[in-house]
Amino acid sequence: MHGILNVNHFHCLFQVVALLLPDDKVIYSTSGPIVLSTLSTRENMDRIQPCTHEEADTRLLIHALDAQRCGYQNIKIRSNDTDVVVLAVSSFRTIDAEHLWVAYGTGKTLKYIPIHHIASLLTQEEAEVLPLFHALTGCDTVSFFCGRGKRTAWDVWRVFPELTEHMSSIQPTMTDITDEFLDAVERFVVLCYEKTSTLTRVNTLRQELFAKKSRLLENIPPTQAALYQHIKRAVYQGVFIWGQTLVAQPILPSASNWGWKLDDQGWTPYWTSLPQAKDICYELIKCGCKKGCGGRCKCKKANLVCTGLCYCGGGCGSCD
Repeated sequence: MHGILNVNHFHCLFQVVALLLPDDKVIYSTSGPIVLSTLSTRENMDRIQPCTHEEADTRLLIHALDAQRCGYQNIKIRSNDTDVVVLAVSSFRTIDAEHLWVAYGTGKTLKYIPIHHIASLLTQEEAEVLPLFHALTGCDTVSFFCGRGKRTAWDVWRVFPELTEHMSSIQPTMTDITDEFLDAVERFVVLCYEKTSTLTRVNTLRQELFAKKSRLLENIPPTQAALYQHIKRAVYQGVFIWGQTLVAQPILPSASNWGWKLDDQGWTPYWTSLPQAKDICYELIKCGCKKGCGGRCKCKKANLVCTGLCYCGGGCGSCD
């Protein structure tokens, strides 16, 4: 019911705006999968409708491409979403306008981002894989690596260009990701957490950072099992969805095969195939008892003996 109301609201809004619009202006508005236009002389809108995109982020790029095909060479997009900037840079060579700008921010922070200039600083291959890189390093649907932001990830990508080739190998027609791609991403994540490391496996780096360098759990990379699911979610968003940005009716596989699961809460991330550490790593359990280990002692509840990690120092004898 809500979807029907929204479509009707857009239709009414379009009619009101159309009445107020000067004769020399043309407006297009989405109305569900179809597009409304004030240009009465236009007969064919097959490039932009029907459209099955669920997000405006991608759908507006289809309209930018259509505008260029209609003869417009200077295009401005109004958006405060970083995803739109990334997709605009990635799609610019296909859109092929002379100038493409994104008006970003509001008030005093408003700025015009020259997409055409940014795209010129990247190779075509780098621009094409930018959405996948953006998804791998964190976006609305894929988690960020704790303590590792976009600047860190970008700097690592600059010194690890092999990642570009492997990202380019992932296509929307694939049914699974390759071992070579997994290995490249794993090495990339290792460098994000320890830029001078020669290791290639996140599990090995986790052990080294936790045991030898006393890093907190929040400051070490995810397990290999968790990273695998993370990569699958990134591929689903960055390749299957964003990789078909300029396709009006993209073909998407089931999210259940790409790091997501459907439960009573709807679609939620499938974080890892491993059990939680708290359920199997009893050596990580420690108590904070200050006046003897009584019935609330975590060690006692787990039928464990207090150790040097505990507040009591392990010499309480209450858990023996």
